[in-house]
Amino acid sequence: MKILAIDSSGLVASAAIVEDDVLLAEYTIHHKKTHSQTLLPMIDEIVRMLSIDLAELDAIAVAGGPGSFTGLRIGSATAKGLGFALDKPLIQIPTVDGLAYNLAGCGMLVCPLMDARRNQVYTGLYAFEGYQMHTLIAQCAVGIEEIIEKVNEKERAVTFLGDGAAVYASYIKEHCSVPFTFAPAHLDKQRASAVAALAVEYYRAGRLQDAAAHRPEYLRLSQAERERLAKKSADFTIEIRRMQEGQAEQAAALEAQVFSVPWSAQAFTDALRLDHTLFYTAFVNGNFAGYCGMYLAADEGEITNVAVAPAYRRRQVARSLLAKLFADAAQKGVRRIFLEVRRSNQAAIYLYQKMGFVSSGVRHNFYQDPTEDALVMRCQAGWTADGANSSV
Repeated sequence: MKILAIDSSGLVASAAIVEDDVLLAEYTIHHKKTHSQTLLPMIDEIVRMLSIDLAELDAIAVAGGPGSFTGLRIGSATAKGLGFALDKPLIQIPTVDGLAYNLAGCGMLVCPLMDARRNQVYTGLYAFEGYQMHTLIAQCAVGIEEIIEKVNEKERAVTFLGDGAAVYASYIKEHCSVPFTFAPAHLDKQRASAVAALAVEYYRAGRLQDAAAHRPEYLRLSQAERERLAKKSADFTIEIRRMQEGQAEQAAALEAQVFSVPWSAQAFTDALRLDHTLFYTAFVNGNFAGYCGMYLAADEGEITNVAVAPAYRRRQVARSLLAKLFADAAQKGVRRIFLEVRRSNQAAIYLYQKMGFVSSGVRHNFYQDPTEDALVMRCQAGWTADGANSSV
């Protein structure tokens, strides 16, 4: 098994090739040239030095975000181009996961920090059991004060790395209450060798995608997109309603659009006729925009799917649906809420974390088409309807 790995998500450009569990070559540069100038020549040099043909590759791995918008686009375009030209699958590695894997085997918690500007960082929190990485907080874009607060709550020593560690070093020294250290220079930035090592695990688990399906995961909108949405916000009205049986066809049509194994209209109708379910729809300016649902059992609730039509994403529709669901569930005595989400669905994971959920386990190969692990998340202890609404 040969995998070419690329990481251009930050200031560092890096490329590597692994064969099975052996790193054959890595080329990393952190200098003034742009990724468009360096990335392809680096790959060409590695291939030339190894005397291999790109056709020998089994897959191309790429750090898929978050990170620099321009850097991610260059890396993704390069990976997609090679994937199309060579007819090879792609392996998308979450950037923060790849950065954390630089410290595989570390006995401390690992907290990558990538500077996202405006006092925000792309970050996450990880623990290693041997070389097995466990995600405590999935990659997300948050304020530096929020991630340091989360680190302090763990009451364990932590190692910080990434370009944000230097940017926020003074804040960390002043506000981090647990023992901490900073990763050494050879491990504190993105490296394609770490992306490649994780890609081997993904490959063995069958977590592949074709080039056409690959999209970078930015986690937040670009400045131009934020400005465009701000101009449209005055004419954007969200209305949340209890789902009616007559809307089952609309919900099923949206399911088929966004999920690989969708519910049927009859499945929605059957669920709506039960006494222990809550289902809501969202309408934007009168148009069907999304839905969410929950099954109730004693003081627990399990969220089924949360679906938003592509045209209405990143517009607070999902948050509005969940806020209403949380409030009504609390009135029915629900104190704990659970859900499953694909491990690769970083946008949804980030949303759930902002709504008060934390990771509580993994269900291996839970999803099909494609096969993928499910991250199990639960609402934090002490959750209330007021707390949920205040986080929206």
